[in-house]
Amino acid sequence: MALAKPTQLFIAGLGNMTHPATRHSVGQIIVDGLAARLGIRIESCRNGFVGTGRMSLGDNTGMITLYKTKFPMNLSGPPIVAKMQELNMRDQERLIVIQDSLDHEPLSLSVKKGGSANGHNGVKSTIAALGGKSNFWRLRAGIGRSAGDIPNYVLGRLSNHERTYWREEGIDEVIAAIERIADKMGTR
Repeated sequence: MALAKPTQLFIAGLGNMTHPATRHSVGQIIVDGLAARLGIRIESCRNGFVGTGRMSLGDNTGMITLYKTKFPMNLSGPPIVAKMQELNMRDQERLIVIQDSLDHEPLSLSVKKGGSANGHNGVKSTIAALGGKSNFWRLRAGIGRSAGDIPNYVLGRLSNHERTYWREEGIDEVIAAIERIADKMGTR
C-alpha cells in the first residue's frame, strides 16, 4: 500500500514591510509567529520571504509554505500567486491568506472561505491575481475598528500586548484554525 502524499498548504501573511508593527501587517506578524513555533526558517526570495516545513495536522503531517511579500498591500496578490506557481501549487483551495480585519474584535480569529474582499486591498489583489476567483481560505485576525480615519487606524502600531499575542499564545489559535481547514479539505 502506497503512503498518502502529505497535505500541502501555502500560507501567506498580508502586510506592508514598510509598516511592520502595525495593525495592517498583523498577517505577517502571525507568519513570523508560526515560523518560530514550527521551527521554519524564513529566507528572502525574489519578491518576498519564504520558508517550508512540516506541521502536524491531526493524525497526519502536512507540508506548509509560509510566505510574506515584499510588495505593498494593494500589490500583494501577484507575488503570492507567482510563488505558488513556482512551487507547483496551483489549487487555490490550498492557499490560506492571513489578513487583518476591521470587522472582528482585537485578538480574535475568524476562518472564511471564498467571498468578496470586503474592502481589503490585499485580498482584492489576491482575488484579481487568481483571475477573479476567491475559492481560497482566509484567517481574519481582528484589529477592531476606530471611529476615526480608517487608513490612519490600520497603519497605527499594534500594542505590545497584541504583538506578543500574535507571536506567542495566539499562534495556538492559528494552528487550530489551520487544522480545521485541513479537516474541511478532507486531508486529515
